[in-house]
Amino acid sequence: MSESVSPGAGVNSPPAASDTPLVPYTAAYRRYAMWLLLGIYVINFLDRQVINILAEPIKEELGLADWQLGLMSGLAFAVFYTFLGIPIARLAERKNRAVIIGSAVTLWSAFTALCAIAGNFWQLIIFRIGVGVGEAGCTPPAHSLIVDYTPKEKRASALAFYSMGTPIGGLLGLVMGGIVADAYGWRAAFLVAGVPGLVFAALAFFTLKEPRRLIAEHSGRIAVASATFGETVAYLAKRNTFWYIAVAAAIKAFIGYGHAPFTASFFLRNHTAEIAALAKSFGLGPVGFLGLALGLISGTAGAIGSWVGGWIADKYGKNDLRAYMVAPAIASLVTIPVYILAVSIDSASIALCILAINGFLGTLWYGPVYGTGQSVVPPHMRATAAALLLFIINLVGLGLGPLAVGLLSDFYNKGMGMGAGEGVRWALITSTMFGLIAFACFWRARKTIREDTVS
Repeated sequence: MSESVSPGAGVNSPPAASDTPLVPYTAAYRRYAMWLLLGIYVINFLDRQVINILAEPIKEELGLADWQLGLMSGLAFAVFYTFLGIPIARLAERKNRAVIIGSAVTLWSAFTALCAIAGNFWQLIIFRIGVGVGEAGCTPPAHSLIVDYTPKEKRASALAFYSMGTPIGGLLGLVMGGIVADAYGWRAAFLVAGVPGLVFAALAFFTLKEPRRLIAEHSGRIAVASATFGETVAYLAKRNTFWYIAVAAAIKAFIGYGHAPFTASFFLRNHTAEIAALAKSFGLGPVGFLGLALGLISGTAGAIGSWVGGWIADKYGKNDLRAYMVAPAIASLVTIPVYILAVSIDSASIALCILAINGFLGTLWYGPVYGTGQSVVPPHMRATAAALLLFIINLVGLGLGPLAVGLLSDFYNKGMGMGAGEGVRWALITSTMFGLIAFACFWRARKTIREDTVS
């Protein structure tokens, strides 16, 4: 079985990647760098996702419809986030990635804090666009750095470790946002969310090292083998695996991001009395309780799922690369009935427990997808490939997911006369059925991954 092929004709290819990291740093520093990048990504998602637990209070104060909640939490953020990711990734192929990341953290943290002074829907939209502009500078250079820090055989695990920032950041955003909003209002929650990023920005500026400054061989490789954006796109056009995983991950993101702004609303509208009673037993308000419960459930289960997905990919993928796609495919299929059960059952407490299973299954794809995305291109195309992958995932998932679920909720609510509670329930059920497409794409990628992997 051949696990690699030569890069396509017409592309200057660098020497083959070894199974050791490119950087001459100590193991202790590499661990520190990985933890710092994880911390930055946690803040990235905290600031991105805190708005989800605040959606209902914001809706009530500003008088918004569900489609406006979807636009505010999804498309307004995603358009600039996705489109700016590509030019920033091109910059990251040649410039100091630590400086790019530090600057990005500063920008998005400032705009998160500014959300606290929004007086109407359009001001909040503008500030959320600013958050998206800042966050565009995080993951493409971070993925590229991680691959430089990490040996090939641990790539999926390393990227899965970084991807744990998604559920952990979501956890902290929901818990912090809910508790602060209950005590001081939703505006205070945005202020609190924006502060930690400034600390992480300083750490990135002053302690995160750029490998290219120390490795003459790597710098020479970048200079000699530098690929244009067009060459990278042309190269990826011949790698079917990249497009299969991009579509599959975009669908998974469409479902996950689509559900996020409306999960708390679902419980508040359909399990009002039970949530109030549960919240009272913990000495919390309904929003604070749901932030705590959903944060702990989805965050903990999601972090475990992300780590397990990367571990499975690296453990079994070293013998057969097709193993990278098996767990995401199966998880995409199984999570459909699990999620439908969670939003259909009469008990809120049981529904929350079932959502923990969904949280675990919903993140298994992180490590395998991002690891594969970096492995189907040579090193000098990695940041751009990561940006293209994220462009597709976030434009479809983050951009369209919340808006689509919001529109569906309004349609079922008013167009079908179901009411607000049943409207959001059926919007969530309808969107989760798209998981069938993700399963099909992951399974197709299983058939092409061996011939498409190059590094």
